[in-house]
Amino acid sequence: AVANLKEVQDKDFVEVRLPADVVAEAQQVWTAFISSASSREAAGEAIYAALFDSAPSLQSLFKTARSVMAMRFMNGLNSIISAATSPSALKVTVETLGFQHLDLEVTVPRVIIFRDAIIDLFTMEMGARFTNKAKLGFVALLNYVGGAYIYIRREYAVRIRIINKSWRTANNKAADFMDAGAEGEEGEVKEGEGEGEKVEGAQGETSKANERESARASASGEAQNKKANNMKVPTTFNEMFMFNGAVMGFGSSLWMNLILDQFDNMVMNVANSYRLQEECDVLSLVLAKYRGTINLSEFKAVMLASLRSLVPKAWDGDHEVAWGWLWENVERMLKNLMGKPQVQEKALERLIMSLTEDSVNYLRREVYKRFFALAPAGQDYFKQSTTRLYWIADKIVEMTIEMYREPKKMVEDISALGLRHVGYAIPTEFFAPFVSGAVEVVRTMTTDEQAEDGFRWSLTLISKILVRTILEGSTIVMKAINTNQEKALKKAISVSPRGKRARELLNISVGTQSISPLYWSIESGSLNCARAMIRDLLTIRADRDNYYYGCDELFARHPDAIHRLCADAPALLPTLLDGLIWRSRLTVNAQRRVNYYVKHVIQDENGKFNQALEWLVDGQDPKIICHPVVVLFSDMIWGRLASRYFFLGRCYFLLTLIIFITSQ
Repeated sequence: AVANLKEVQDKDFVEVRLPADVVAEAQQVWTAFISSASSREAAGEAIYAALFDSAPSLQSLFKTARSVMAMRFMNGLNSIISAATSPSALKVTVETLGFQHLDLEVTVPRVIIFRDAIIDLFTMEMGARFTNKAKLGFVALLNYVGGAYIYIRREYAVRIRIINKSWRTANNKAADFMDAGAEGEEGEVKEGEGEGEKVEGAQGETSKANERESARASASGEAQNKKANNMKVPTTFNEMFMFNGAVMGFGSSLWMNLILDQFDNMVMNVANSYRLQEECDVLSLVLAKYRGTINLSEFKAVMLASLRSLVPKAWDGDHEVAWGWLWENVERMLKNLMGKPQVQEKALERLIMSLTEDSVNYLRREVYKRFFALAPAGQDYFKQSTTRLYWIADKIVEMTIEMYREPKKMVEDISALGLRHVGYAIPTEFFAPFVSGAVEVVRTMTTDEQAEDGFRWSLTLISKILVRTILEGSTIVMKAINTNQEKALKKAISVSPRGKRARELLNISVGTQSISPLYWSIESGSLNCARAMIRDLLTIRADRDNYYYGCDELFARHPDAIHRLCADAPALLPTLLDGLIWRSRLTVNAQRRVNYYVKHVIQDENGKFNQALEWLVDGQDPKIICHPVVVLFSDMIWGRLASRYFFLGRCYFLLTLIIFITSQ
């Protein structure tokens, strides 16, 4: 394999097995390179600089911010080198990266420039530690990756683009239908084409036509039936799929709904074979709960019929081939797993139920022993008490069986757990040795191969979801928060455009789960970063058309922001309140204009009275109570609302007092 990969090979794309000693040497050099840098981000910056400076002709391709590109280079090379020991894993990783580079014109000369820049960087940085074997391994890997990129772009790019474009067209039907709103309910009929035509005056003509039709239908007793039929016209992919399924005689095949729930994720990740495999693994667990016959070819027939209806103009033979290719891949992955989850679940359940107290304690201890032996650096991330570590081990075992029982719920829970690991800055390369160590321990505790396979498969799937969540959620803002340096945060957020800065600071979403970088910085004690984030959010910026001020976004995402700061970070309250004041730099008659943005501290998102004043009073900080913003909005509440009811209440009290006195 090494001899064949001395040059870039783009004629085919197959699994490649490199000599173990060559791979080990390359991995040692990579680990040493990361360790020699001050941080992983610094290592990524070094790679970026080497590539950018060595190839002026390729600098036009570097369109993303430097810090973001550096992180991508780092993650990409790390995943390739980590997977080099397994031919199948390496092929999947490279294929996934290749699909992400479909929009770039990758050529053999460009691959050579990229490869030589990396080799030169390691030669300079590592010196004598960059041995001939290590160099041979890096050359072979980079040639393999470059050839794969060229092959994938040549063979699959057209299919991927067809699928993405036609799926967007089909999904636009849903947007058009939502935009139509009440007009559609009144009987407006639209052409079923991707672009959606708007015809002026059509609504009025359609309404008149519907009135005449309703009058005729009333005479024959069919008005209600026609109205119901008009309301049930399928306009979305899911509706069209259900309609065609019923027409084609598959209305009783309820398993199709299970696939339909995850079909959008599959299509959207068609270029990510790693994620597509993950979706199919989860779907196989969901389908395993279905009691009945499953014929996957039936889904393909209904799917193609629905897409033909939703994309009538553009549909041709190329679309048939592309969508057929997608479903063949999905069907192959699902068939490889059909029947296995049920058997593995029962075997794993028997194993867990048979564990004694001594067996459980042995499992708890040995998991960490094996893991630390495989990845000694992992000890730096497990500094909790023994009780806490034992609880984590128990939770892992519980998650493996729960993945079989409630797959959808577990995916949500694992995604939330992965986002928390983003804040902990856990390197993703530790998950593989942890899984290996846990499987080795289970192997010593049972002779049931099905139980061992079930534990390994479930734990591997859990680690895949965690790694994906961490990689998707590891934005440069989250990495800056882990340093707790204001300068690092400013550098990270500086690459974001004005209109997206607030979103970067307030929300990171992976699937249906989300985490707030601002709240995480407060929770983790990174108050320097939290202060810088609040200042950035409450800074007014502008371009030629718009002003940008993150006050609305802040209180929309965190209506309880003041309560949270009062409880966990009172030192940040002055920063927040100062940001709600804007002072003009111009003076008129020795005075200047001042704006107070106090809407969100008076009124909550539901239009009701906000508890901000109550929270500030409970904080018992006289300096905060005397802040100009607090003084202003408390005076407004008193002068425009509370004082009236207070005096009315006092007047009623005086009246009853006078009556009481005079009646004596």
